[in-house]
Amino acid sequence: MSDMRTLGEFIVEKQHEYPTASGELSSLLSSIRLAAKIVHREINKAGLVDITGGFGSENVQGEQQQKLDVYANEKFKAAMAARDQVCGVGSEEEDDVVIFDEAHGLNAKYVILMDPLDGSSNIDVNVSVGTIFSIYRRISPLGQPANLDDFLQPGNKQVAAGYIIYGSSTMLVYTTGNGVHGFTYDPSIGVFCLSHENMRIPEEGTIYSINEGNYIKFPQGVKKYLKYCQENEPEDNRPYTSRYIGSLVSDFHRNMLKGGIYLYPSTAAYPSGKLRLLYECNPMSFIMEQAGGKASDGKQRILDIKPTELHQRVPYFVGSTHMVDKVEAFLRDSPDQE
Repeated sequence: MSDMRTLGEFIVEKQHEYPTASGELSSLLSSIRLAAKIVHREINKAGLVDITGGFGSENVQGEQQQKLDVYANEKFKAAMAARDQVCGVGSEEEDDVVIFDEAHGLNAKYVILMDPLDGSSNIDVNVSVGTIFSIYRRISPLGQPANLDDFLQPGNKQVAAGYIIYGSSTMLVYTTGNGVHGFTYDPSIGVFCLSHENMRIPEEGTIYSINEGNYIKFPQGVKKYLKYCQENEPEDNRPYTSRYIGSLVSDFHRNMLKGGIYLYPSTAAYPSGKLRLLYECNPMSFIMEQAGGKASDGKQRILDIKPTELHQRVPYFVGSTHMVDKVEAFLRDSPDQE
């Protein structure tokens, strides 16, 4: 952090890359920055206040909500509603989209999709968690309430995406389609400072991240790829290292910095995969491609998938390009793939 450029300064500095920009996107990113600071504060108090543990209800996916899931969802929603740039929010924690139909919301240009607190069940054991966000330009007419079509856009229509990782330090990483940049939060002065400019993932890596406890349920192609990762081929840097935290943001962040692949294939329990296309896969895939990596459902580019429902799930393979290419090849050659 030698030059100590803050996130706010960096956003303003980069506005020249968008000649048609009028400041709305910059203001929107500032709202996300504010909500991230608030959630950071509460996460760092976990264990000291009654903020950990289950909330006592399930979200639309049938998953037990944690108290911090609900807290983060409300804080990010409030931050979006307070600005004039967002006409609606889609959240993993909400059954339906939340439409801002007040006067300022009707003329807002953007919608946001988000996973307010990815990996929240890890809070109780002090493991890193994160927030994932995705920004689209609305396609419905200005002056009217947003509708579901504004949210069901393919990932290649994203104008910005990012994640916040709350770990040993809190980092905000984002892209607007011109590279990936990371900012580390300095709590002593309350600002995010540029720490990782133009982040790039190595084309090849030596880390694979998957819940191998589900091995017996994986497609044959994935099983063969895991055996490939474990083979002793020193000239090819194999066997690879297995690293799995169970928090998408944490595993993704490590692999992007060091090189690696994250896999969440379909299983018998989740034949369409478990991760959500709109809240997790699309934003992380946009970031990964901007960092020089690749993201696939095993057959096609994630960002080219046309969503058909708000909480749609997909198999997910993301990381170093050569590693994703390899697992796609195993899946193509496997008999249980259509």
